[in-house]
Amino acid sequence: MAFKIDATLIKNIDQPPLNMLNYFINLKNSRRFHYDKLERYYLGKHIIFDREFSNLGSKNNKVMTNYAKYIVDMVTGMITGNPITYIADDGNDISSINDSFNKMDIAAHDTELERDLSCFGKAYEMAYLSAISDTQTVEKIALLDVRDTFVITDDTEDANVLYGVYMIKKLNLDGSDNGYLISIYTPNVLIQYRTINGTLLADGNIQDGYPKFTKHYWGAEPITEFKNNTQEQGDFEQLISQIDAYNSLQSDRIADKDAFVDAILLGYGTQIDGTLEKGQMLDGLPPKSEGTSIEWLTKTLDESQAQTLADSISADIHEMSNVPDMNDQNFAGNVSGEAMKYKLFGLLNLISVKSQSLKKGLRRRLELMGNMLHIKAQNVDSSDIRIQITPNIPVNMVDTINNIKNADGIIPRLVTYGWLPEGYDPNKLMEMMQQQNDDQIASQQKAFSEPATGNLDNSQQEDFRNDSNTSQSNTENDNN
Repeated sequence: MAFKIDATLIKNIDQPPLNMLNYFINLKNSRRFHYDKLERYYLGKHIIFDREFSNLGSKNNKVMTNYAKYIVDMVTGMITGNPITYIADDGNDISSINDSFNKMDIAAHDTELERDLSCFGKAYEMAYLSAISDTQTVEKIALLDVRDTFVITDDTEDANVLYGVYMIKKLNLDGSDNGYLISIYTPNVLIQYRTINGTLLADGNIQDGYPKFTKHYWGAEPITEFKNNTQEQGDFEQLISQIDAYNSLQSDRIADKDAFVDAILLGYGTQIDGTLEKGQMLDGLPPKSEGTSIEWLTKTLDESQAQTLADSISADIHEMSNVPDMNDQNFAGNVSGEAMKYKLFGLLNLISVKSQSLKKGLRRRLELMGNMLHIKAQNVDSSDIRIQITPNIPVNMVDTINNIKNADGIIPRLVTYGWLPEGYDPNKLMEMMQQQNDDQIASQQKAFSEPATGNLDNSQQEDFRNDSNTSQSNTENDNN
């Protein structure tokens, strides 16, 4: 969460106290281990790989099933598979914002942003300017590492953002440590410190020539914090124990299989001298009637119980994460769009809640962009922009088109065209349909008013006109 302070204690907003900054930097660093663990699980580096047995003869198989990555990737694809769109209301021209977003490939950025949200429970982005010439700059947005970034707000109900802090570990060309660059953004300036370590108060820690002050023009602190939910938890964070249990169970099942293969050969009522070689036959043994018996000592495997337990843990993971198993037979290819929505009901609810939190950060992004474009004499009212997040779920176009046709004349087309998937603008479709109707009417009128005479000679054209006049006269007589 954002760190809160009593803003009335700050004398100058552009000169934050070092003791305050140092306290929050240390507090943020204390959470680094937690974020490292979440990243390891997403990358498949689970705790099962650290498992050791005291009995060196035991089979210590280490099998990992990466449910953490499955959950994150599914949720990320559902939210950002269809690019987030920005729609202007009341004729507001937002082409300048859309142009800027297109140039910076904002759709790819949003995908990475949502992946951080789903994995860590929060994400950070920074708006900045990139110079393309001595007199021209372009707006850009960068995704910042969750472990090295935080924001500070006041302690009011509005939680107004006061500062954004971003720490970068610097390295020499040979890979050795070269201190830190700590950037503090205020609503007006960027303050930068170069330090030997990650703190600001140690004697001699701040290098000469620092701090450096640079004015920025975003109209607010340009680092935006996004939250996955009010608890700021990732989508698999509460399921780590179940993921560990599933990995342990599957690893032990493989160990049991290996132990079954490495069975011990027992002999009763006889004696075998020497060492048996692979493929060697045992000949000359006493008959069974004298109590001789040769058999394998194996461990009894109950695969049905193990599979039942594995299915139970897997079902709990899918249920608690609201991410269904897409390999389940219920997700057949012939399922209708509406039936698919019911099967994805839990995931769609999760997406709906996450989208509300995501839109708060996106709204602040638009405000920053509007402030910068205003300075560049491109006035955009960001408050009138509607943010549309469309879940990326399969759509049965046949059913959708049939529903639109059946509703024609009952529900306005501007509404029914909105049932189509994202990418189809109802207003644009209305214009295209009207143009298509006008073209058809014009084509029909032309066909009736201008008979197609082709390459007829003069006598044939005269006969055609006579026939047309006779037909018209007969029609008038019939009407009379």
